[in-house]
Formats: sequence, structure tokens, C-alpha cells
Amino acid sequence: MKLLATHITRYWYSGPVSMCHTEVHLKPRPRKNQDILEFGLEVSPTPDSLLSREDYFGNGVTFFSIAEPHRELVITSRCLANLDALAPPALELSPAWEQVREEAAARDTPETFEAGQFVFESQSIRVGAPFAQYAAASFTAGRPFLSAVEDLSRRIFTEFHYDRRATTIGTPVDEVLGSRRGVCQDFAHLMIACLRSLKLPARYVSGYLRTGRDLTGAGASHAWVSAWCPVFGWQDFDPTNNVMPRGEHFTVAWGRDYSDVSPVKGVALGGGEQVISVSVDVSPQPD
Repeated sequence: MKLLATHITRYWYSGPVSMCHTEVHLKPRPRKNQDILEFGLEVSPTPDSLLSREDYFGNGVTFFSIAEPHRELVITSRCLANLDALAPPALELSPAWEQVREEAAARDTPETFEAGQFVFESQSIRVGAPFAQYAAASFTAGRPFLSAVEDLSRRIFTEFHYDRRATTIGTPVDEVLGSRRGVCQDFAHLMIACLRSLKLPARYVSGYLRTGRDLTGAGASHAWVSAWCPVFGWQDFDPTNNVMPRGEHFTVAWGRDYSDVSPVKGVALGGGEQVISVSVDVSPQPD
């Protein structure tokens, strides 16, 4: 299916901004079921300089600077892509989770070396006994790895409450575990913390949900989790909606956590108070 993803971020300032330096992760990346056809990025006011490259994880990242005084900044990305539905994997045929942990720890092949980079703490992810203990109910001895991951995702969906007012971008993941409230970013961080606390590879995925579907998180940036398994490779799980993304999730970027792939971040001189508005639309397009 051909989809058009439009992501608009607006900043309004109470006073003039004399200069800003901004980094954006807004260019969706190609995947097995996601073929990027067109991509465009518009910034107003027009930047004095703009540079695009790939970051360490292979994501498209753009830097721009604006020296013109302004009270409003608008960043618009549009991407046209073909997104195909994926057949669900046979979760019960995956190896035992203990075997996955051993292979990831060996780091003796290109695949295990890449996966092994995602078992450590990162800026927004902590590992430790509380997360391992929460995960333990899903990761019983000898259980197939992907079946255990799916069960962990289901439990987060069932036992945690989606609440936009409960957290901020800086809320620590251990507070999310304690309060059992948060948003998609929090649930992704929590699930990753649980997996990494068992020394299992997991990465943070940033993207969008198709508009018009009965899924929590549409209309804004969304986040989910990808877990690595031998033979099966990286498999995605969305604990906010208790689904494995098969065709409704539009992938933008991935990294260790939100801090690696935040859609927009930067610094501004001046400006005073600011108001931010974000809108996302992912709609089918005619062939």
C-alpha cells in the first residue's frame, strides 16, 4: 500500500529567537516491507545552512542553523512509501531465550556483534533487578524467546495505563515501572529495560501509526521495540497496542533509546517562553 506520512512541528516563541541550531530524525528508513519513494523536508524560516548524513545506526539525520530573528519555526517532512504487510513469524519456533542471550554475548558474527551493542544501559535505559524481576514472569526456563517477548509486551499493555499527563520526556524508566503509567515512549523504554536486564538485545524504534486505525498513539510520533533473535532477526513489538507491527507502523529511525532518535532537538538563543505543536498524518495514496 502506498502511504504519505506528513509530520509537522511548530514552535511559537514569546520573544524573538536570534539563532537556532537544530537536529532532526525525520527521514524514514527503508526496511524489508517499507520502500521509500520520495522524501522532502521544509523548514521555515529558510535555514542559513543545512546538512544531511547518516548517523551511527544508519538513520537519516539533518542539521540546520537559522541566524535570522524569528518568532515561529515550522519543520515539515513528507515521505511517500510503499508499505507491505508482513506475515507473522512462528513465535514458538524461536530458540529458548537463554540461547539467545548466549549467542548475543558471544558477538562472534556480524549479526551477533550488532545485536550485542543493544544489551547495555544507555541515556534513557537503566538495567537492574527490578526490571529483571518484572520480566521473569514471561521468561520462564526454556521458553521460546519470541513467545516470551510477546508475553512481556502483552503484560505491559494490560498492566500499565496510557496517560499523557503522567510523564515527560525526562521521566526515568524506574518511575514508569513504579507508577505503571505513561505513553508509548515510556512503555518502549520499560520493555527495553526489562530485556536488557536479562542481557537480551533490544532497540528503540521511532515512527508513526497509520491514521484512521484503532491504535493508541496515532496522530503523533510513536515508539515501539525491536528484539533480536537468531535466524528470525529483528522482530518488532508494540507494547502500547499489544501488537507486532505488520503493516500499520511506519518506521522512521532506531537506536538505543529516544535520545538517539528524537524527531527534533536543538538549542535556541532568546525566544522566551515557547509553545510546541506536533501533528502526524499517515494516509493511503492512489497508485
